[in-house]
Amino acid sequence: MLRGTVLLLGALVVSSIGGWARRATADDHPAPATALPGELRSLAQMLEATRGELAVARLQLERANAIIEYSTRYRIAADLSAGIYDVALAEGVDPALGFRLVRAESSFNPKALSKVGAVGYTQVLPSTARLYEPGLTVQQLYDRNTNLRLGFRYLRDLLERYDGNPEAKLRLALLAYNRGPVRVQEVLDAGRNPENGYAAGIMKGYRRKS
Repeated sequence: MLRGTVLLLGALVVSSIGGWARRATADDHPAPATALPGELRSLAQMLEATRGELAVARLQLERANAIIEYSTRYRIAADLSAGIYDVALAEGVDPALGFRLVRAESSFNPKALSKVGAVGYTQVLPSTARLYEPGLTVQQLYDRNTNLRLGFRYLRDLLERYDGNPEAKLRLALLAYNRGPVRVQEVLDAGRNPENGYAAGIMKGYRRKS
């Protein structure tokens, strides 16, 4: 419907220009063309607004398709799929990576709790979460969007911490997420490889969309 509207407005603009040209040719003393340019400006503004609406509709369709795709792939509820997708984008994390992280950390279990006290979908430690939101309680960390937001924000910060090519940065960021950045740095400083299989598992088959 939006595409048809764009075509219709375009046709109206062309028709108006053609009619103006015909009137100018047939009449030796044409009336001042003050109204016509105003009509053209109005039509142009309508055309631009419709293009904007079409762009928004395309983004909404892409989002809906992605949410359905991830929901089907990981066999999770559509509302959880939408939450992971939206929060990942808001925190500057590729949604495809966000879904892989949540699967590896908690298998999409909102009540997951590790032996060291990591909580929820992203298995973020309360002490880490409080670096971003001081005073946050463990109970609040079980809230879906809060947990996803803080876990993804932590991952994004780790991605920005390391240098190198994108693959190397991602590998180190994931290892730091799993083992802790201090431990990873200790291993690197000792001249050893900090890889423990965690990053390799998440990155297997992963390709960030350009």
